[in-house]
Amino acid sequence: MAEASSPHPAGASQEPTQLHALGTEAHTLLSQGQRSGGVRLLPPPSTLLPFPLPSSLRLLPPSSLPPSGVPSRVPLPVGGCLRKGVPPLPPLQPRWRRRRRRRRRWRRWRLQRLRVFSQGQQAGQLGGPPARRGAAPGGSMAMNYNAKDEVDGGPPCAPGGTAKNRRPDNTAFKQQRLPAWQPILTAGTVLPTFFIIGLIFIPIGIGIFVTSNNIREIEIDYTGTDPSSPCNKCLSPNVTPCICTINFTLEQSFEGNVFMYYGLSNFYQNHRRYVKSRDDSQLNGDPSALLNPSKECEPYRRNEDKPIAPCGAIANSMFNDTLDLFLVGNESDPTPIHLIKKGIAWWTDKNVKFRNPPGADIPLEERFKGTTKPVNWVKPVYMLDPNEDNSGFINEDFIVWMRTAALPTFRKLYRLIERKSDLHPTLPAGRYYLNITYNYPVHSFDGRKRMILSTISWMGGKNPFLGIAYIAIGSISFLLGVVLLVINHKYRNSSNTADITI
Repeated sequence: MAEASSPHPAGASQEPTQLHALGTEAHTLLSQGQRSGGVRLLPPPSTLLPFPLPSSLRLLPPSSLPPSGVPSRVPLPVGGCLRKGVPPLPPLQPRWRRRRRRRRRWRRWRLQRLRVFSQGQQAGQLGGPPARRGAAPGGSMAMNYNAKDEVDGGPPCAPGGTAKNRRPDNTAFKQQRLPAWQPILTAGTVLPTFFIIGLIFIPIGIGIFVTSNNIREIEIDYTGTDPSSPCNKCLSPNVTPCICTINFTLEQSFEGNVFMYYGLSNFYQNHRRYVKSRDDSQLNGDPSALLNPSKECEPYRRNEDKPIAPCGAIANSMFNDTLDLFLVGNESDPTPIHLIKKGIAWWTDKNVKFRNPPGADIPLEERFKGTTKPVNWVKPVYMLDPNEDNSGFINEDFIVWMRTAALPTFRKLYRLIERKSDLHPTLPAGRYYLNITYNYPVHSFDGRKRMILSTISWMGGKNPFLGIAYIAIGSISFLLGVVLLVINHKYRNSSNTADITI
């Protein structure tokens, strides 16, 4: 072959065809060099070119080539080409990334083949067209496979199962086509709302507050921790039974029915173990539970090898102080106030939840035979009241105590004082004294005891908080309405709202 430096070799008329072949071979060499990392082994120019290079082709300068006949790695220009009009090849990615793409394409092709094969098997089982050629007989290789399951790590469907479709059902709820309404908040809708809330809540709050203040209530603490208290002597355990008397005065008459409560402080009836320490089946009169109480009553389940009735910590800690009220008039002898024991418990508790053991013709003591009283009680449950209709498990004082309180400071209804005549108040103003049989100890846990006399209204007992809350919310709403009205009136004609500062 002639060297590239010879003037014009023979067969110059075939130069275009040879140039085309040369450009194709050079383009192939360039592609292979880029795929191998941008470097290609090129032979010497004397063995590659049989004729002079035209000016349309650009090669590396001869100074960068090695001596004749010695191949070497020559870097090619990035994006370069050997012929005009041939676009530069894009830079190839590393080899590991190309292999990963090939593996993904092969995996995608395999999953597609499995999906087509599974659909063919299902169509054959349902009487449709037969499966494609090459399908395994009997559908042993058929399976519904989802590529998203493989990506998410979820298990594929069982062989022969139906295709799993992750698309939600075409319903109004799942496709979010349910009718919706979104209010457009404007000054014409927001401002009237604030004013209406204020105008409604403020009168309601004033009415509730006035009604609450009209309720008469007096509270007398008889714990006896104060040395000057008449009940201070009852704190000593050696004085049993202890009776103390507290004098007080009613400044205003109590109209209507009057309710007497006893109140305790720092007594946590809401403790979990305390609340669970009871047997509802025993309290409902079940004979089997009467002789075999629930284990929830431990350690107040059995005493002296006999079952305790009623069992549990709630019944064992029943309030047992006795309160008597007397009116001190002009006469020498005080007048006792009639206190009603019945009607203080809920009807459902009295007639549904609490029942004595069966046996209407059997005395109550015989029905509780084989049981013993709670540890802290003075007398058994069937002797709580002389009247058998208010004794045993249906004693209303006992039922009221068994309904546990949610807070450590609470009050429970003790007695009722009914109004006898509309012409005279139930408790006229004057001097009274409270006679207390002090039995219930509270000094050991820093508790306090009190007696409350109160009337009621249509909203219940005395509770000023509800009226104050209504008044506060109504006032805040009305004030916000006024502020927003001023801002809207001042800036409604302004085109630039950025100057608004609150």
